[in-house]
Amino acid sequence: MRILLWHVHGGYTDAFVRGGHEYLLPVNAERDAWGGGLRGRDWPAAREVPIELLHDTDIDVVVLQRPEEIALVERLTGRRPGLDLPAVYLEHNTPKPHPTDTRHPIAERDDILLVHVTHFTRLVWDNGAAPTRVVEHGVPDPGPRYTGELARSAVVVNEPVRRGRITGTDLLPRFAETAPIDVFGMKAESLAAIPGVTPAGDLAPARLRGELARRRLYLHPLRWTSLGLALLEAMHLGMPVVGLATTEAPRAVPPEAGLFTNDLDELARGIRALMNDPALAAERGRQARRHVLEHHGLETFLRTWDAVLSEAVSGVRAMASLHLGERSSR
Repeated sequence: MRILLWHVHGGYTDAFVRGGHEYLLPVNAERDAWGGGLRGRDWPAAREVPIELLHDTDIDVVVLQRPEEIALVERLTGRRPGLDLPAVYLEHNTPKPHPTDTRHPIAERDDILLVHVTHFTRLVWDNGAAPTRVVEHGVPDPGPRYTGELARSAVVVNEPVRRGRITGTDLLPRFAETAPIDVFGMKAESLAAIPGVTPAGDLAPARLRGELARRRLYLHPLRWTSLGLALLEAMHLGMPVVGLATTEAPRAVPPEAGLFTNDLDELARGIRALMNDPALAAERGRQARRHVLEHHGLETFLRTWDAVLSEAVSGVRAMASLHLGERSSR
């Protein structure tokens, strides 16, 4: 298939474009949020398409990720998503502002498949009439790289101060009393004043993996997120993982891979135990890797996406045939 999508979520797109399709990413002169193209990524199956050429470009299906893209696609291609052009809407996030009563932007659309990245997010969003599917995260395997040589916790979070309690930023000082924390991600430098917390930079993916693997454990303090890709990437590396038992995390992480609990004292004890016992940490990491390869491997992810995309294309074709039959019988 020829799939139109925007580069909205770099980590997710990196996995998605590894399927057996051609991926078309719009680009404009400004290379802004609506025409960023590849944004420097090396994705062999993806190519940039100037937005002015989209109207005459063959497209089999569009993957929408922002509400504004529905009208934008119609304007740029002359085809209506869900009606003239097969479409799925990929929802990465938990609902805001309300955790259970927030109506999804396409809740009134029964012609666009709404794809959630976790079962939890499908549960808590008010999806309305939209048909829903779940495609759980898949992560390209970087290989078992864990050494745990540094008795420190690793956290990956972008804009931790702006996102605040959502990402558990307020909990970092408490966790840092148990073991020093290195925070990776955009604007992590805003945490420099917190004792025991060291901003570690916004690193390129390849370098980030190597640095994460040197830390004794991965800490996931997020309160309200669908499921951080960095958590799954840490498990692929063979890191033991600890964090809050919120949203999808308890389902994604088995007990033998680390510790997920909402009891902060218990969590502190678990961190301390792993810091003091490198052999235990390594064994937890091996279990984490075993589990994530089985449940969040790239092959399963891409195969599930193929089924969803085929369903979207078949649905629009069936609807078009029905309408054609109605017109011919008049």
